[in-house]
Amino acid sequence: MDNETNASYLTLSGFGEMNKYRYLFFAILFTIYVLIICSNSTIVYIIWKTQNLHEPMYIFIAALLFNCVVYATTVYPKLLIDFVSEKQIISYSACLFQFFMFYSVGGTEFLLLAAMAFDRYVSICKPLLYQTIMRKSTVNIILILVWFLPACHIAAETILSAETKICNINMKGIFCNNVFFSLHCVKSRALTVLGLVSLLDLVLLPMLFTFFTYAKIFLVLFQNGKIFRRKAAETCIPHLLVLINFSYLAAYDVAIARVESDVSKIAHFIMTLQIFLYHPLFNPFIYGLKMKDISKQLKHFYLNKV
Repeated sequence: MDNETNASYLTLSGFGEMNKYRYLFFAILFTIYVLIICSNSTIVYIIWKTQNLHEPMYIFIAALLFNCVVYATTVYPKLLIDFVSEKQIISYSACLFQFFMFYSVGGTEFLLLAAMAFDRYVSICKPLLYQTIMRKSTVNIILILVWFLPACHIAAETILSAETKICNINMKGIFCNNVFFSLHCVKSRALTVLGLVSLLDLVLLPMLFTFFTYAKIFLVLFQNGKIFRRKAAETCIPHLLVLINFSYLAAYDVAIARVESDVSKIAHFIMTLQIFLYHPLFNPFIYGLKMKDISKQLKHFYLNKV
């Protein structure tokens, strides 16, 4: 099917026999998407408006929650349209763009979590140097890099994918994640190498850096008093929970693309939803409840509204 190289549209066949449930799924996912937008945006707004939250840790949290909104928006609007459409199709260029955004934003999350771990390390292990190291200019440079570096990595993969011949227009998925590679006529060695480099630079190295940094932090905490341990742990544990959750989802995204075809379409559909269903809601829940300063400001915000 080499003639399909110039195909304008791809068919998303991962929805299976969802016609009789499509309005139910639309209602559920629309509600979740609205909750994602509202919950993340509210905390970002509170951090922006509250002067005493203009510290590196809270700025990184705001960046992470904004990233969650972009992450969800990469998938949800198109998915909602597909639920109310007779045919689930996507243009080839839109598929490439969704692929680029999904993995670029995903890489940004890992780098942001690594930046947050570094911030906590300096704050707890090098408190006298904190103001010198974590200056406003340093924070700005970190924020630029965490969005720029993943975009460069994934852009290279996306451009190479766009130039690779496809022999199939029927994609066994509900959005353009790494299932997209199954459409290629021949497995590209260059794409494989780029994928491994992206995996190493955007996932494995930031993840290892974050885990080892928190291990160092917890070793320091055990050598200090109980009150210091409790206060420091309150700021570290939410970041660690988010990292563990997102690392699991990243591994799940790789695994789900390789699930054999004998799994029913409905089962595969439900499994694929897990990649983006609850994570963007998990972050504001963790930071809204576990971070005392944010939790206190949230209560004030809602009480004033009432």
